Amino acid sequence: MNLLKTEWLKIKKYPAFWGIIAITALSYPGINYIFLHVYQNLTEKKEQAARIAKMLIGNPFAFPEAWHTVAYFSSWFVFIPSVVVIMLVTNEYNYKTHRQNVIDGWSRNQFMAAKFIDILLVSLLITILYIAVSIIIGLSNSGGSNDVWRFSYYAGLFALQTIAQLSIAFLIGFLVKRAFIALGIFIFYFIILENILVGLAKNYANDIGRFLPLEISDRLIPLPAFLGKFDKEYYDKALAEISPHILYTILLTTVIWLICFRINSRRDL
Repeated sequence: MNLLKTEWLKIKKYPAFWGIIAITALSYPGINYIFLHVYQNLTEKKEQAARIAKMLIGNPFAFPEAWHTVAYFSSWFVFIPSVVVIMLVTNEYNYKTHRQNVIDGWSRNQFMAAKFIDILLVSLLITILYIAVSIIIGLSNSGGSNDVWRFSYYAGLFALQTIAQLSIAFLIGFLVKRAFIALGIFIFYFIILENILVGLAKNYANDIGRFLPLEISDRLIPLPAFLGKFDKEYYDKALAEISPHILYTILLTTVIWLICFRINSRRDL
């Protein structure tokens, strides 16, 4: 509780933190409502093509599939809360509060534990937001369906993916210690570099790219079912990969935090 209270004192009057949280709160429902609007425009017309499209696609925004669809589209925006995480850790070094915490009686491990609490809290906020969006969209498109909770396990997969990817962002910020450089590295790797490497690995290296840091947890949430219909074999394979990638994600996240604790125990204050 002492660690939690101290972290709260650091962030409660930090405008950038609340600004990015607000952007996150808008972006996650926003992206899903954009795709919902596209789906409705495609399938609610009176033309025969619209009826055929609805028959082929189904309704990916109705329960139980809404859990999967919303998780997939929401996962595109994890780089936004990653900005929060990188700013929180780099600010510790910019303002020397990490040193002050130790002077005030914290151990080095307590400092790292406090940062891990930050990751969990941000992940919890994002997961609650995802659950709220899933329930609202699902209920508004399900027409009184009783099959609401069958795919709700995607909430757990989404939470695990978020913790894992925010931990990677934390590691970069922790190692670099400069906010803009760390942000540049993370966003370049998140948006450009790893996607290129994964694509090349699929074509030329027996899909070894599935073990790259972000891709490991990306595969917790495969393409939604309506997209999987275009390549059933690929979709079935992606679903089968979820279970091993849960283990890979937990292992990678554990290794990341062990590295952080180890470096922090030896790093000069």
